[in-house]
Amino acid sequence: MHVQTAQNLTFYGQYGKRIVDIIGALILLFITIPLMLIVFLILLMTTGRPIFFKQIRTGLDHHRFVIWKLRTMCIQAVPVNMPTICANGIPDDYYFKTNQDTRITKVGAILRKLSIDEIPQLLNVLKGDMSIVGPRPEVPTITNAYNSLQARRLEVKPGLTGLAQINGRSNISHGQKISYDIEYVENFSFWMDIQIMLKTIYVIVARTGAY
Repeated sequence: MHVQTAQNLTFYGQYGKRIVDIIGALILLFITIPLMLIVFLILLMTTGRPIFFKQIRTGLDHHRFVIWKLRTMCIQAVPVNMPTICANGIPDDYYFKTNQDTRITKVGAILRKLSIDEIPQLLNVLKGDMSIVGPRPEVPTITNAYNSLQARRLEVKPGLTGLAQINGRSNISHGQKISYDIEYVENFSFWMDIQIMLKTIYVIVARTGAY
C-alpha cells in the first residue's frame, strides 16, 4: 500500500511529476539516438553481445521491475557477495561499489563515468516504473534487508538521478545515501527536480564518483 506523504499529495506529486517524466524521457531519447547507435557499434566490436544488461530492482512500495542498462561488465561477471546484514538494516558505513571492480570492461568504465549506460532506463521512465529524479533503485537483496527508516526511500519512484547522485554518487556511504533519499522524499518539488537535473549535468561532465 502506497504511503502518502505531504509531497505526494501536491499537484506536482500527483500529476506534474509524471508529465515531466514523459516529456523529459521522450526528449532525451530523441536526442540520444545518434549517440546510442555509435555506442551499440562500439560494444558489438569490443565486447560483443549482449549489448543490454537486465536486472530486477525494487521500486515504489517494494514493487519489483526489470531495469535496463548497457552492459558494462564482462559476460562472465558474477555478483559480488553481499555483506552480512545486521538485524536492524544495512550498515550505514557500507559502500556497495568500488573503483577497483575488475568485472568492468574498459569501454564499460567510460560508459559508467559518463552515465551513458543508464540511458536505456528512459524506457523504464516511460513505462512508469521509474522517474527522472528520485532515489536510485536497488536490488531486492538490499531492499529486503531495509529497516523502517531505510524503507522510506521506497515511498517515491526510483529515479535516473537524485540528491545522492549529485552529492557524491558512489563515493558516499549507504547511510549518507539514505539521508539524501529521505530528504528528497520529504521535500521534493518541481524546482528541486529541476535543480537536481541541472546539477546532474555538471556531475556527469566532471565525471566524479561514478564507477
